[in-house]
This record gives sequence, C-alpha cells and structure tokens, in this order.
Amino acid sequence: MTRPGILQDTHNRIIRDLRISITDRCNFHCVYCLPETEEAANFYRPNTLGPSKTRPTNSNPIYPWKPRSQILTFEEITRVTRVAASLGINKVRITGGEPLLRKGVENLVSQIATIGSIRDLSMTTNGTGFPALAKPLKEAGLGRVTISLDSLDRDNFKKITGRDRLAEVLESIRMAKSAGLTPIKLNAVLLHQHNSDQLWPLLDWAAEQGLPLRFIEFMPLDGRGAWSRERVVTERQILDEIRTREPNIQELGARGPASYYALPDRKLEIGIIPTITRPFCGDCDRLRLTAAGELLACLFSSRGPNLKQALAGGADRAAIKREIRSAVWAKDEGYVARPGYTERTISMHGIGG
Repeated sequence: MTRPGILQDTHNRIIRDLRISITDRCNFHCVYCLPETEEAANFYRPNTLGPSKTRPTNSNPIYPWKPRSQILTFEEITRVTRVAASLGINKVRITGGEPLLRKGVENLVSQIATIGSIRDLSMTTNGTGFPALAKPLKEAGLGRVTISLDSLDRDNFKKITGRDRLAEVLESIRMAKSAGLTPIKLNAVLLHQHNSDQLWPLLDWAAEQGLPLRFIEFMPLDGRGAWSRERVVTERQILDEIRTREPNIQELGARGPASYYALPDRKLEIGIIPTITRPFCGDCDRLRLTAAGELLACLFSSRGPNLKQALAGGADRAAIKREIRSAVWAKDEGYVARPGYTERTISMHGIGG
C-alpha cells in the first residue's frame, strides 16, 4: 500500500494535512453551511424543503447536535493525531462547527502542540468568543488563525449568519493580530443576490488591515440539497470584476487549494478557491476527522472509517494506522467534479472546514 512514514494514495498524492473538527455545534447559522433560521431558509429557492418537511427553527433544527458521548474526546483526538503524525501528517487545522464553543479548546491545542513533527497548527473560526481566548490559544501553541468574514455591512452580515455580531468578529481579527496569531487569513463566500456586492468593501478593508483575503466558491455542502450553481460567484467572475479597477493584477500561482493574485495598487494579496469551476482535487493533500470520529478523505466523501468506534473497541496504535492508511488508499480522484455526484445530507458544520 503506502510506504512507511508516508501517506500516499493510488493517485500518487502525498497526504500531509489533517483537518480536525472538534464540535459540530455552531453559534452562527450561515446560509451556505447551517441554514436553520427563517431568514436563512428564505434564501433558498421556494419549496426546496418539499411538502414533507417544515421550515427549521432553533427549536426544531434539521441538524440536531450530536450528544457529547458521540464526540471525540481531547485524549482521543490527540491519540489519533499522534498516529497520523507518525505517518507523515505535519499540518493540523482545528475546525468545527465553531471550535471556540468547545470548552477547554486551549488544552487540546497544548496537547497537539507537543507533537514535535507538527510544524503548522492553525484554527478556523467565526471569531465569536475569540477576544477572551486569543492569548491563551497563542500561549498553548496555536500558530495562526483563519477567520470567516462574508460581509462588512451589519444588516447583510446578520442576514448571512443569522447573528448580529459583526463588531465582535472585527474585534477578533484585531486581537488575533495583537496576539501574533499570524499570518491571519480572511475567508469570504460570495453568493449572487446575497452578498456579491461586498467584493469591493472586503477588498478595501483587507488592504487597509494588511491581511490576505480568500474568496471561496459556494459549495454544495449545505446539507439540504438546496445548492444551485446559479448562486455561485465564480473565480472568473471575481477576477473579471477586480480587473475593472485593478488592471495590473498579477497571478502568483497556486498554494494549497487557492490560486493567489497580487493587487499592487492596493498592496494586497488575495486567494480564490475555485472548488466548483476548477477543482483542485489533483493536488489535494488533506484528510478530515469529523467531531464524531469519521475519517474522510475529502469534504465530499460519502463515508469513511469511524475512529471513535475503533478506539472504543480497543483499537491499538497499529490498528489506527491501518484505518488511516486504508482511508487514504481509498481516496477518490475527485468528488464534486465527478459526473453523478450527489450532495451529502450532512452539512458543512458536521464535516469540518
């Protein structure tokens, strides 16, 4: 199968990056991820839910949170991470749901930071609750953060996220800079008829702050089958719009899933992750561990081994190694671009970003 100390799939991709979701819970209800508010539900085309389903509310969620007993403990996460590191994983990103909702998250960061071969330990967060945790996370060993920011307009931000907390997110970005959790990245998902008018405000603000900004194409991971290609603001559309004011835009090449560009007039670097129109599957080096312990070779994987169940069944280090190798060996050439792809019923919050 794969060589000792290296995770390699059948398409010769070397896997180095592990994304770990530590909770499926989130305090935002973003329209492209966890659309449970009435405002978010109204975003989707009429009759999306069909006659047998009801509009979700906070008291009647389509996506009930998993009970704590089904969520990986910090000890289990650390154990799996140590095994993965022995197989060549050297980058770990902590995700959710919203990872800062997990009590004691700085303790997990500290445990993972002691694994010597992990050279890059980062986190993706919506920023809420971050001001109180920025310093403890940095002291625990967190290297950098990525913060989601889809709009700078307060009303629009509330419409997208279901929460009126834009000011807190902006303060979190300031705190991350102050704490030295750099390089900070900002992620934005633009959607037609929703926040596509935020392209220039976001670009201008990111340039003022001196922070790289990445745009991510809207992916079919809302868990409700409501995704449509018409909602996607594509890489080409973003670049065409930018060139109307930034004709000197320079292509910098790809790093990971994103293609990067320099906007010299704004002294800004941006990235675009074109998952829908130009998938990066051929260069993917990632594995994902869900909060419930499922190991997925891709965001769009339909299944994977459940390591929490394996650990509960007494699996030792060698057995976990076999499970990880097996998941990597079964990694598909590509998912979302494949003809006949069917959206998973699980939404983004349950997979981990």
